[in-house]
Amino acid sequence: MCGIVGYLGPQSPKDIIISGLKKLEYRGYDSAGIAILDQGKTKRVRAQGKLKALEDKLVGEKFDGHLGIGHTRWATHGKPSERNAHPHQVRGINLVHNGIIENYLDIREELLAQGADITSDTDSELVAHLIANEVEITKDLFQAVERTLGKLRGAFSILVMWEQQPDRLIAFKDGPPLVVGLGEKEMFVASDVQALIQYTKKFVYLEDREIADIKGNEVKFFSANGFPIQKKVVELNWNPEMVEKQGFAHYMLKEIYEQPRAVASAIEPHVNPETFSVALKNVGFGGVSVQKLDELDSKADWAKTQEMFKGIERVFIIACGTSFYAGLIGKYLFEQLARIPVEVDIASEFRYRNPVIPPKTLVMTISQSGETADTLAAIRMAKEMGATTLSVCNVRNSTIDREAHGHLYMNSGPEIGVASTKAFTSTLAVLNCIAIALGRTRGALDEKTEAELVKSIMAVPSQMEGVLAFDKYFEEAASGLKLFRGFLYMGRGTSYPIAMEGALKLKELAYMHAEGYAAGEMKHGPLALIDERMAIVMVAPTDHLYEKTISNLEEARARGGKIISIGTGDNEKLRAISEYYLAMPKAHWTTHALLSVIPLQLMSYHLACSLGYDVDQPRNLAKSVTVE
Repeated sequence: MCGIVGYLGPQSPKDIIISGLKKLEYRGYDSAGIAILDQGKTKRVRAQGKLKALEDKLVGEKFDGHLGIGHTRWATHGKPSERNAHPHQVRGINLVHNGIIENYLDIREELLAQGADITSDTDSELVAHLIANEVEITKDLFQAVERTLGKLRGAFSILVMWEQQPDRLIAFKDGPPLVVGLGEKEMFVASDVQALIQYTKKFVYLEDREIADIKGNEVKFFSANGFPIQKKVVELNWNPEMVEKQGFAHYMLKEIYEQPRAVASAIEPHVNPETFSVALKNVGFGGVSVQKLDELDSKADWAKTQEMFKGIERVFIIACGTSFYAGLIGKYLFEQLARIPVEVDIASEFRYRNPVIPPKTLVMTISQSGETADTLAAIRMAKEMGATTLSVCNVRNSTIDREAHGHLYMNSGPEIGVASTKAFTSTLAVLNCIAIALGRTRGALDEKTEAELVKSIMAVPSQMEGVLAFDKYFEEAASGLKLFRGFLYMGRGTSYPIAMEGALKLKELAYMHAEGYAAGEMKHGPLALIDERMAIVMVAPTDHLYEKTISNLEEARARGGKIISIGTGDNEKLRAISEYYLAMPKAHWTTHALLSVIPLQLMSYHLACSLGYDVDQPRNLAKSVTVE
């Protein structure tokens, strides 16, 4: 989840940009850079690693200019390195980019055929080449950007400057957020108001496919086809709570938007981006206390974990609520990638059904808080019966974390909203890592397949950025959606647990009737509920079950159900039979659930808001269920 900061004005661009990038450190990054126009030429400094590395390189550097851009990067195309760090520089064009260019391979081939000198592995540099080509024709940066915008597909926010127009910045977006800050005789641009709130309270939020043309002390806004548009200036008078919420209306919405960073943090300890392999870090099966996990020899700890994995013959996943649905997806992952049988239990049922836990069983518990009473009781019972236990939680040193034999963490940061969002997707990311590690250790996956799976999970944070664009869609649709008398959520494969999670979110937040079903079960009861006032939410990615899912969808439609479908790409068939169609990026079946759950979170959030409910504190619910 990259960070962008730009400045045009009388103050030091270096100081403004570095200060702003520090405010965006919560997003996570692996390299950083800055470019400042100084006496007609751009001085660019980049560094791999944390922002401190860039600051160290800037010590002693003096800039006389008044125009600059800066960036913190989370790698998607190309490994973390200085050569892949932003800003990118092509024939006087300097550019920073957040997001992903989906058609970058086609653009790259076209540029190489033209003889372009491409110096990085990124998709971002290619946009700089396109703009540089256009500006040689138009001699105007705005026209060059306008001509380039139509050539890009994906989710992106971009800020660009040109040495030949030293008092100008152009910003444009289609997906990830971008905001223009209005100061006194100075202008700012950033990917988050948090970076600029110390300098100005006045902001203009860019919508998708809008362009901001900043010249001197003025800014004009245009549509993608160059027509002038009027934009509302928003004045933020933040109190301390709003600063903590980073400008979002609710903690839940903030946490939904934090999911790209949360997933990146969840996989970072375990994934090697150089070899595209997984080695679970600091699990602690050797009996090391939770407080000393960071002192472990990682290689020795991983060897012990692998030894344990090789010896297990069955996995139990125990959890409650949202964590239980994550566990159901874990069952698909573990059985298909590691070829090991898995049972998933609701903790409160597991305790009382007198379960049979055979020898060589791994019992895994999932709990955001690490204090869930039923889950804690289940892990204690499993230990008494001789099972090896592994906890996946978000709170280090919580009771479940301390009592388990092994320990893994969601790393999603504090989750304030009662309805879990980022902890759920972080859990799915961790389960992907465990499944890959299990499969590789047990010989069920080869090295090539492991690499493909790792690349898929590494791509998720950037893909999530694009999916978050549905926020505005559901905000506008909420007034119509709240008129339905009920919602049936359906899916097959890993989309079935996602359907149940979507239904749970609607019940938690909007207090509306909602049920999640396996789509193949429609004939066994749910069809009786369907009429023109029933919404059918179908999660239907293009996978091996797609055709069967479409058949189930037609059955619902034939009985008057109004269809809200989530599919892959521009699916004309789904679009034609749906009242609302949401296009997800193409993703591996192991990671699609991390993307398709986001629209369901946003739909529940906006429906609840339209009904006037407190989404952060739903009635009768608590964040941590510490009693039975």
